[in-house]
Amino acid sequence: MINLSVNVNKIATLRNARGGNMPDVLQVAMDCERWGADGITVHPRPDERHIRRSDVYALRPLVRTEFNIEGYPSEQFMDLVLAVRPTQATLVPDAPGVLTSSAGWEVAPNMELLTGIVDRLKEAGIRTSIFVGTDEENIRAAARTGTDRVELYTGPYAEQFHDNPALAVAPFTAAAIAAHNVGLGINAGHDLNLDNLKYFQQHVPHLSEVSIGHALICDALYLGLEATIKAYKEQLI
Repeated sequence: MINLSVNVNKIATLRNARGGNMPDVLQVAMDCERWGADGITVHPRPDERHIRRSDVYALRPLVRTEFNIEGYPSEQFMDLVLAVRPTQATLVPDAPGVLTSSAGWEVAPNMELLTGIVDRLKEAGIRTSIFVGTDEENIRAAARTGTDRVELYTGPYAEQFHDNPALAVAPFTAAAIAAHNVGLGINAGHDLNLDNLKYFQQHVPHLSEVSIGHALICDALYLGLEATIKAYKEQLI
């Protein structure tokens, strides 16, 4: 079974739009676990426009499955992660003001930075994952940082899926094989949904985890959160 980690950023976005604590991010995270999620993902950003640093601290003692914190490894981010000590830290190359992650790391030009960050996280007992595209040489460079896993950026797959599923997934199949061959675990995320997830997991070997937020929360508006989590889990069998 491939793990489903539910990103609860959009719950925080909805809460922040009105103020107060509705919906309650902490309660939603616990309900996601209760209804079958294998993990909870958060991506705190410097402007706290959705998940706040206080949310991350509050979630840590409540999450009973895997807790994954994504973000650009600034010193502020590292201070938070090292204090909270999640199961996994996923390193993304986002600039502070971007709306959403839209590309993976170019690892070689950032080798010194990433290697140092991975070393610090691993010393703290935190599993590391580096957000990357499908370039196989870039994936082999990621392995040289000492990271435990890579997370494949699946935006291009989602964009091409309806036109040509086989063509869309082929680079991800090759990337997963390349990652596995250099000893890396494989995660995936971005724009995966109920339409394209089953095909992806059937054609991408060695997949350990998918992280899904926006599409899952959108589906929950119509299906309900419990039914939606179960529907996503069914795509991963």
